[in-house]
Amino acid sequence: MSIARPYKQVDVFSSSPYTGNGLAVVLDGEGLSDAQMLGFANWTNLAETVFLLPATHPDADYRARIFTTTTELPFAGHPTLGAAHAWLEAGGVPKNPAGLIQECGAGLIEVRRVPGEDPESLAFKAPPLMRTGELEDDVLEWALGGLGIKREDVLAHQWLVNGPNWAGLLLRDADLVLSLEPDYSALAGLEIGVIGPHTVGGVPARSYDPNVPEARPAGAREELRPVSAADERRGAQRFRNVVTGAPADYEVRAFCPGEGLQEDPATGSLNAGFGEWLTGTGLAPASYTVRQGTRLGRSAILHVDSDAAGVWIAGHSVTCIDGVVNLP
Repeated sequence: MSIARPYKQVDVFSSSPYTGNGLAVVLDGEGLSDAQMLGFANWTNLAETVFLLPATHPDADYRARIFTTTTELPFAGHPTLGAAHAWLEAGGVPKNPAGLIQECGAGLIEVRRVPGEDPESLAFKAPPLMRTGELEDDVLEWALGGLGIKREDVLAHQWLVNGPNWAGLLLRDADLVLSLEPDYSALAGLEIGVIGPHTVGGVPARSYDPNVPEARPAGAREELRPVSAADERRGAQRFRNVVTGAPADYEVRAFCPGEGLQEDPATGSLNAGFGEWLTGTGLAPASYTVRQGTRLGRSAILHVDSDAAGVWIAGHSVTCIDGVVNLP
């Protein structure tokens, strides 16, 4: 016999529906077996599905079990924020009004409300890295071969294991990050994330017909196109917005061969690992922004902040589907 359980699908790291990373949240997971949870997560074909349960730790507000399409994770970032958003929206009352505590396989994860944000933004505290240090030479060569890049393209590299087993690469710039065409067969068995800084004159990645002047996006390279008769008729209008601001401080991509989505649109765990590594070593400032999902047609924005309490990953969430799901 099936039970109608409250259910939400949430878009995480975006305040506009369908531009971040989708998450399924079953708000009442009591009585479901591991196999039933995994089976439903596989059916959703989303990056992750979360099942909420009563907390077993006295300090926690609720317990979350997090599944990809193939396995259970002890921790993941976008499910943490999305689950907290769904729980609060469904009427959950945290023990601490300033935030809440999520219990999961990795332990207790602190989530706080970001003050002054409308709509509300939440931030989770990055859990401790369970494995760090530079990638071994054979792992680095594996990553380089699968990504089609050279050693000189990599400024630094590090294991960033905090639940998922991320191998992180700091690349020379965002343009290189966006240009990658991974060989997923070659990368099978490796979860790899890449990050690269944006330049001030960066322009969004998009295609256009160079023979149609109106189709070319205004941007930092616009002045290099030869002047056409249409340009002359438009006069100075051609050069409006010649230099555009960068969409974020960094561009990130996360590759997960073997999962339902081989590239993740927005990845809290990876960015938590990057944040701990890069801010801790001075390779990045204490606060910065990340754009992710660009090559997938998404526009997720993540905020990374390091303070005395730790590294925090913040972003908006928006509910796209609200109803019930029939599960045993």
